[in-house]
Amino acid sequence: MENTLSWPLMHAARLHGERIASAGGPTPVSYRELARRVGALGAGLERLGIARGDVAALLAENSRPHLECWLGVPAHGRILNDLNIRLAPAELAYMTDHCESRTLFVDAALLETARALRERCPLLERLVYLDPGPCPEDCESYEELMALDPLPLPELEGETVAAISYTGGTTGLPKGVVLTHGNLIANARHNMMECSFGSDDVYLHSAPMFHVADASLTLAITWSGGRHEFLPRFDAAGVSAAIVEHGVTVLVMVPTMIHTWLAELEANPIDLTGVRFMIYAGSPIGRDLQARAIARLPFGLYQGYGMTETAPSLTFLTAEDHRLGGTGEEPYRTRLGSAGRPLRGVQVEIRDASAGALAAGEIGEIWARGPNIMAGYWRQPEATEHALVDGWYRTGDAGRVDDDGYLYLVDRIKDMIVSGGENVYSVEVEQALLSHEAVVEAAVFGVPDPLWGEAVTAAVVLTPGSQVSVEELIAHCRTQIAGYKTPRSIELRSEPLPKSGVGKILKHELRARHWEGAERAISGA
Repeated sequence: MENTLSWPLMHAARLHGERIASAGGPTPVSYRELARRVGALGAGLERLGIARGDVAALLAENSRPHLECWLGVPAHGRILNDLNIRLAPAELAYMTDHCESRTLFVDAALLETARALRERCPLLERLVYLDPGPCPEDCESYEELMALDPLPLPELEGETVAAISYTGGTTGLPKGVVLTHGNLIANARHNMMECSFGSDDVYLHSAPMFHVADASLTLAITWSGGRHEFLPRFDAAGVSAAIVEHGVTVLVMVPTMIHTWLAELEANPIDLTGVRFMIYAGSPIGRDLQARAIARLPFGLYQGYGMTETAPSLTFLTAEDHRLGGTGEEPYRTRLGSAGRPLRGVQVEIRDASAGALAAGEIGEIWARGPNIMAGYWRQPEATEHALVDGWYRTGDAGRVDDDGYLYLVDRIKDMIVSGGENVYSVEVEQALLSHEAVVEAAVFGVPDPLWGEAVTAAVVLTPGSQVSVEELIAHCRTQIAGYKTPRSIELRSEPLPKSGVGKILKHELRARHWEGAERAISGA
């Protein structure tokens, strides 16, 4: 049981049974009561006819029932499909059908979406309503399930599938990443070793709980007997209010969330001395935003790099790295541009196209190995065979390591631009754009060009009220990077760039109209 999702909660209930697991919600809940409710959920799964090995879907904002589903559904031998609440109905229907979910746990905020899914998905039989109070007639009541006599948690093997977490779909249809109990427990251990969680910690679920990064912290905090508090969805003012009300000590954000919260802190400062650290991940961070965060936030910062397939963490840029980097001295300042070094228990290598290991400084594909690597893709054997090779996972990211083992991300291999025979890595160009004070978001991609093959193009979102021209941005880039890397065209946007549910920019959407136009021109010639 120590290699399964049963272990963190049972450990906390035994050692910290009377401690508050969550103060939010109608009433505070102790770890002993949380363990009882998770046991009752097991009885509820039996009553609903969800057999071991079946997939149960979840569509909900951040909440205590969401936590209970993460702790309970896999621990009772079922598979959790935690759906991305930001997706369109067609995307949700694809995921629900693909993993053959017959039951969907849903809260009031997503109920109408769930009803539409039930109409659309032939296998989806029932909705379980998570919120307290009157239950809609067309739903099963979650709170009634919580009143059942609890079942003991079964003995499971670490290789048992715990969750199917769908990728963000940045390159097409999402793939169902199969994560075992052992994968998730290993990553929780890795995070605990790096960040030293304790029973006095209070973790704010402000990033979406459907994302595996939150699940990793969920397990680590539970294992440590710390307290969980919840924001239904990210809200900058809500983060500040929760810190003041609940004494939050641990935060997780993506860079766009940090940008918004720093603006909130500028307008409405609060006492941050009780916060111990923040982990940020999910997308590359601009150096200017990173520098502002280091200067403004009086607590430790960790940058994580990973993906759903690695459950999710591979490397960390530590709080010490950030502190030393803030001094402006080399090599510490340069290391702030890295993703840090591999976590204990994880191996990372840079390999060439023939899978040969490359030396420090050479650019190639990032390969990773460890107990946190996924079991494969749900019912997609060809994709699994491509991604998993001799126990290693091919990330699809291009990068390099320095002599001290720090990993530097260069690009998604599919996003690399070949212009005039030269390789242009979009991340480098994006960093040049983000170094301009007026730029809040940037995405760089290649578009067809009759002379250069591909031309470097950017889509940029400016800070509200900024006045800067395309010509000024191009001139700024020329002071930062080589001329052949500088964007030949820039689209200025007022609305945010299109993103997946986990905050990754969907470059294929930005590229599509350019490449589709080229294909039409060729076919019509």
